[in-house]
Amino acid sequence: MALTATELRKNIYKLLDEILETGNPLEIERKGKRLRIFPDEPKSKLDNLKKRNVIVGDPEDIIDTNWEGEWKPFI
Repeated sequence: MALTATELRKNIYKLLDEILETGNPLEIERKGKRLRIFPDEPKSKLDNLKKRNVIVGDPEDIIDTNWEGEWKPFI
């Protein structure tokens, strides 16, 4: 959804900071035309990932896991 020039004027610094943080472009509609503001160097999508703790328990237990009963060779 595009913003109007009036909405941009009201919140320009907040909106510009949001563009820099997310890397997502902002569309503005003015006189029936659409304008786009976007960062010169787009932010990597990987930068938006949040660090998560996905291993529940002791990571050392994974090292000694025996998968022979689960593994089936591809024929």
